[in-house]
Formats: sequence, C-alpha cells, structure tokens
Amino acid sequence: TMAHSKTLLVLENFIAGKFVPCSSYIDSYNPSTGDVYCRVPDSGKEEVEAAVKAAKAAFPVWSSKSPLERSQTLNKLADLIEHDLEAFAQAESKDQGKTITFARTVDIPRAVYNFRFFASSILHHTTECTEMATTGCIHYTSRAPVGVAGLISPWNLPLYLLTWKIAPAIACGNTVVAKPSEMTSVTAWMMCKLLEKAGVPHGVVNVVFGTGTKAGEALVCHPDVPLISFTGSTLTAQRITEKSAPHCKRLSLELGGKNPAIIFDDADLTQCIPTTLRSSFVNQGEICLCTSRIFVQRGIYREFLKRFVAEAKKWKVGNPSDPTVDMGALISKEHLEKVRSYVKKAQGEGARVLCGEGVDSLALPTGNQKGYFMLPTVIAEVKDESCCMQEEIFGPVTCVVAFDTEEEVIERANGVKYGLAATVWSSNVGRVHRVAQRLQSGLVWTNCWLVRDLNLPFGGVKASGIGREGAKDSYEFFTEVKTITIKH
Repeated sequence: TMAHSKTLLVLENFIAGKFVPCSSYIDSYNPSTGDVYCRVPDSGKEEVEAAVKAAKAAFPVWSSKSPLERSQTLNKLADLIEHDLEAFAQAESKDQGKTITFARTVDIPRAVYNFRFFASSILHHTTECTEMATTGCIHYTSRAPVGVAGLISPWNLPLYLLTWKIAPAIACGNTVVAKPSEMTSVTAWMMCKLLEKAGVPHGVVNVVFGTGTKAGEALVCHPDVPLISFTGSTLTAQRITEKSAPHCKRLSLELGGKNPAIIFDDADLTQCIPTTLRSSFVNQGEICLCTSRIFVQRGIYREFLKRFVAEAKKWKVGNPSDPTVDMGALISKEHLEKVRSYVKKAQGEGARVLCGEGVDSLALPTGNQKGYFMLPTVIAEVKDESCCMQEEIFGPVTCVVAFDTEEEVIERANGVKYGLAATVWSSNVGRVHRVAQRLQSGLVWTNCWLVRDLNLPFGGVKASGIGREGAKDSYEFFTEVKTITIKH
C-alpha cells in the first residue's frame, strides 16, 4: 500500500551527480527485526549504461587533475563522513545487523581512513628510470589512470569495503561505477549525498544499486569498463571471470576464506583466547578473515576448549543498537538457515556441538524475536573432510580440532581450496617464522589477528582470489604503465 511505502526509506541511483529514481525496486530487510525497512533500486542494463556514460564523460577532466588536487578532494570527503560518523554507524548497524559498537569503532572509522590513506599515498609514488649509455638511450615509465572502474562490494562490511575500492580508484584519476550489495545499500547512498560538497565533480563517482545478476552483470559485461574490482564469493567471481574474458578486463578478486588458527602448546592463552573469540565471532563471523578452523596442539587441547567455550557462552547476542551486545543479527533469513544447516550437518556426522546453536537457548528482547540471530557456536571432533572444515560458513561457527606435530598441522591447515588468512599462536620465534613461510595464505597473523597496515598487500591465494590491494598494489591495479624510450 502507499501508506506502507511512505514510512520506508527509498534509495535512488546516483548518476552524473544527481539522484535518479528507478522504474523498479527490491525490498531490503532490517536483520534484527525481520521487517522490510528500505527499498533499493533494481537496476539493470539501462541504469548501468547511463552511469558508464557519465563516468566516461567525467574522465578527461578528473584524470588531468594533479594528484594534489585529487588528494584534497579525498581528504574533504573523509572529513565529511567523519563529521557524520554517528549517523553512518547507526545506518550501518540497522542495515547490516552488526552491533552499533562495531560500526562505530571499526566500519565507519575505517571508511574515513580509506580516503585519508589514499589521499596521502597518491602523493608518494615514483616511476622507474634506467639509462643505457652504450646506446645513448634513457628509458622511463609513466603511469596513467585506466578509465572507468567497475566496483562491486559485499554486504558484510558495506561502506568499509566500498571505500577501500573507491578511494584508490579515484585517487589514481579513474572514474567509477560502483554497485554495493542490494542488502546493504544505505551507507553508500548516504555517502553520495556528500560527494558534491567534497568537490567530487559530477560523474566521477556513480553508484548503481541492484542485484548481482542484473546490475552487477551489466557492469561486468560493459565494453567501456576496462577494470573490475570485486569482493564476494568465489562462485560469483567465476562468473565475473567468464563474463569479462571476451573483453580482456583487468580483475582484482577478493574472495572467501577458510582460515585456520594454529595454536601451539607454548601459546599465551591469556592473549590467545580473547583474540580467537573475536576472530571467530566478531561481526557475527561475517568477515572473510574470520577463523573457522582452530587447530590446538594436543597438550593444551582440553584446557583450551574448556576456557574457549566458557568465554563464548558469555557473549551477549541481541539488539545491535544495544552498546552492551557482543554480536548482532546475521544478514538475512536465507543466510541464517544456511549457517544453521552446517551445524546440523556436523551433528549428523557425529561431531560435538559444545555451545550455541541447538545447545543453549537464546533469549531475545521484544521487537527482535523475528530477527536473524544465532549464538556463538563451537564444534569439536569434526573430521578434516567434513564440509564444515572445507567450506566457508561465514557465520558465528568455529570448529576446534586437536593436532600433534608442526608438520602435520601445516599439511592440514593447507588442505582446503582457500588461502586468505591464517593465524599462528606460539611463543617460539623460530617456529612462528617457519610455519608462516609454509602456510598457503595471502596473510599470516602471529600472536594477533586483523592488525592491518594498509601500505602492505592484502589478498589471497588459491580460491581466495586474484590480485592484491594496498598502497603500491592498488596504485598498480588502478593505473596503466607505459615504458618510454628517448634516444638523445
């Protein structure tokens, strides 16, 4: 009914510096209540075409600006988002289901920092030069922006991961067409409202909302978008690779993980247990870097399990806007069912669920009864070949298993198709280095988790993706290099 739609937030595409209504819309749910709270444009070929056209038209002027001018614009945008940090955090928490605390302390500050970081790094790149005295030639390289960048971001860290793409793309002088997840589009739309005030010229940043199958596909297949940066599932990435192959597009794909934590018997459990709880359950376990396989050396296995489960049971699950809550709601009803199905499979295979789903009861506040909540769940005695140890669950579920030797645990940790991140806990420095060298993983954290230096490469191996992002890596991805030879 019309009365019903009046109370809902209705988003619009942002094309050529203007908000443009769409002919059809899709519902977006508030995960903590299970109610529709927002309508998102269901864009397709037509909308993507208009956005690409706007981005192409804006490219000559934006790409000819100096790095310093672009840097000042990025810093201005960072200031504006930071000024509205609380509003952005509230919107992210409501739209995604994550706790207000996490949105306030992680998501939005990181989105701000993404712009500041690339505003700075763009000023510090140098190009190479060589001389060949014998031929009287000097060779040097120059780098130029590529053109229109297609950016597709996921629902788990909505503004955080979208800005991690937009910032380097426009810092390098490209223009962009971005497609956030249809499930979490609100903060991207809020950011669009700030672009003009920040001095971002019309058409430099265009945002088209909609599904992957319609809007995402149109973007990936567009002949005037030479470059696609995607964060999401390995399955979608396979489709993107196939669709973009005829156009020889440049791809950066940051995909899933099945990240191991390896805990040796000389680990400092006072640090290891709280950190491993966070790495398993923070953001509802909906981070590609979360640890979902915990290998514990047999000498401390029982003690670890006892302490880990006791602490997991203390986690408070409930209304994400409650600042005392440790974990909010999962993204959708379908996703919650999927995560639960893994726990059922594990039980069917004879594994032991020590806490959480189906074991402990979850008391929710009135108003959140229909939300997509689940308790932190710990499963023990899972076989390595189980789907729970092989497939990315992407929820608050972690499997704890015992191991005996260093050699054995490296082989088991590497025995999955993914290779994004790994954590190693040990007070033996030699062992830490040895194990880190041999893990098939783009990132290894030792005696810590999710400590990021944006200067350094981020990305995975095997089914966890292609390419790296970081100060130098993002610059190389978002620019085209040319070698020039001068004979004097």
